Amino acid sequence: MKHSHFIIYILFLFFLNCSKNKSNDEKNNTTNLDKDSLSLFLKKIDENKSIKYTNSAFNNIVKSNKNDLLVRNNLYKIAESFSNLNDSKSLKKSAKLLLSKSIEKKDTLNIANSYILLANEYFKNFINDSAYYYYLKAEKNYLLKGNDKKLGIIYLNKSTIQLNINDLYGAEYSATQSVKYLKKDNNFLGEYDAYTNLGIIANESENYDRAIEYHKSALKIAQNYTKENNYYLEEVSLNNIGNTYQNSKRYDEAIIEFNKALTNNNILKFKPSLYATLIDNIAYSKFKKNDFENLPNLFIESLKIRDSLKLNSKIIFSKIHLSEFYFYKNDSLNAKLSAREALALSRKTKYPLDILASLKQLSIVDKNNSTSFSKEYFKISDSLQIAERNSKDRFARIQFETDELRKENVFLSERAKNILNYFFAGTVIAVILFLYRLQRMRARELVLKQAQQVANEEIYRLIISHQNQLEEGRDMEKKRISKELHDGVLGRLFGLRLNLDGLNNFDDEKAKQDRLNYLGELKLIEQDLREISHELNRENLVLINNFLAIIDNLVSKQAETFKTKIKLINSEQIDWDNVSNIYKINMYRILQEALQNINKYAGAKSILVQFDKDSKENLLFSIEDDGKGYDVNIKKNKGIGLKNIRSRVKQCGGVVDIKSEIGKGSKIIITFPPENQTQ
Repeated sequence: MKHSHFIIYILFLFFLNCSKNKSNDEKNNTTNLDKDSLSLFLKKIDENKSIKYTNSAFNNIVKSNKNDLLVRNNLYKIAESFSNLNDSKSLKKSAKLLLSKSIEKKDTLNIANSYILLANEYFKNFINDSAYYYYLKAEKNYLLKGNDKKLGIIYLNKSTIQLNINDLYGAEYSATQSVKYLKKDNNFLGEYDAYTNLGIIANESENYDRAIEYHKSALKIAQNYTKENNYYLEEVSLNNIGNTYQNSKRYDEAIIEFNKALTNNNILKFKPSLYATLIDNIAYSKFKKNDFENLPNLFIESLKIRDSLKLNSKIIFSKIHLSEFYFYKNDSLNAKLSAREALALSRKTKYPLDILASLKQLSIVDKNNSTSFSKEYFKISDSLQIAERNSKDRFARIQFETDELRKENVFLSERAKNILNYFFAGTVIAVILFLYRLQRMRARELVLKQAQQVANEEIYRLIISHQNQLEEGRDMEKKRISKELHDGVLGRLFGLRLNLDGLNNFDDEKAKQDRLNYLGELKLIEQDLREISHELNRENLVLINNFLAIIDNLVSKQAETFKTKIKLINSEQIDWDNVSNIYKINMYRILQEALQNINKYAGAKSILVQFDKDSKENLLFSIEDDGKGYDVNIKKNKGIGLKNIRSRVKQCGGVVDIKSEIGKGSKIIITFPPENQTQ
């Protein structure tokens, strides 16, 4: 055993020495790069922050066509410069070039850097789904490198994205993770934002005590660590705390927090939007506690400031607050006027939440048109909920697919380590018993390949069977919930509406008590709807059949077994969720058959497998190799493999075209029609 350890150690030193020589060669190459004009352009970037020099540096790298560590690090610096200069197009171009070069050299850190550059760009432009996708990619690679500094920012921005689509559970988890990493890095501003997000999440979940705790944690950070008060973080946190008290109907405590923030005399001059928010919040809390001193003057003052700053959403809510105040004071004319102005502006800005708030207020103050406003309110609310649910589904799918890829990469990494260990051990053993062991290994490899192929087929069959069972269960659950909504909730709502309509003509104590009773019934209906919503939400977690993962696994196995380079290209135009299982099964079998034929007869060095769509929405599936090729006319009707392929294509109503010439490789092009692609 000691001898085997010694031999392994000698082999390790040998590879380490080779690695050092390679490293020295790369260092020599990068030294030459320092001498050319690239270093001058990079220096100019630091000095002038100029788009001209940044473009010149980028073009210099493209022309050099080099790919060493210094080139990649400089390319990252250039991409960052494009980001700082707000040149989105050039940023994406340089980040994608960095990504391709980093993947080529297996440079995990720069792979992660390129992903976070793209994620930040999409995040900055509010393209949430793409930003979320690239943050997940960056997260995976930074976890491999243990880069806590970047992970804190990634989790923070993920929580913001999840909060925007009302995924409160996901947002809370991401924000909690960000706090853990940001504390390690002493990133106090990031930690402040993370606690603020947690406070907002808790507030939205009506967990007001916890929300106040989080906002007080953010306030403590602002008080202890912000040397410059340009951002007015203390005042923002005080406003958030007051807002939470206001939502929990603790109006006296809310007013105290708002007034604390107003003790900073510079707010009106340097942060007028925050000043307007604070006095509007004070006015609203005073109004809710029936303290009408200096009202509606505070509402009007806030509205004027917001109007001067053209803060449309804030203007809308100022007008809604004024409408509530006037309505309470029985000034129905001004109440309607303010609410209608809010609705007109919200229709102009086209922000759904503002429109909903305006419609809700109008349905209260304008009794004559209450029904039409309510109908429009519910219509927009329903469409908004559907859009929100679709967003959550999309993000859950991105998260799931990324998690699956992460597990697969961990598995491949572990397998690579095991293969390396087996290689060292096998080399030592081969010196002693080469011929005997060689025969044993070949026999074992053949058995393992056959068993793996059988296992792959069984796994794919089970996945498809499980998918069908999930679909049946999902349809049954949807029918059950639909029936529950129709027979239960809608019937109760209809009865309540009729009863409330009947009470409109009465204003005595009995009518008031009846209204309170009906409000209680509405709360029960609200609870029922929340429970149904939660049931629907859980449906997002149902796993779906990942066809590409199975194809990628097949390709990887083939590449490892036969040492043939296989490239897999998948068009983003294909929605695999809507491709029928019959198509997937036959494409999987065809690819198996084709790869077997190529490896057995063609002697190819490389294979290209491609999925695409043409202009007629036909699904295109092609397999191309650079092997020996053959005369198509001679083998047109020969060979069980080709007959099997034609039979499977015919089963799907498709067309197969086989092109080959002796010495020029072969290409199989299969076209599937679009009409049978949905299950």
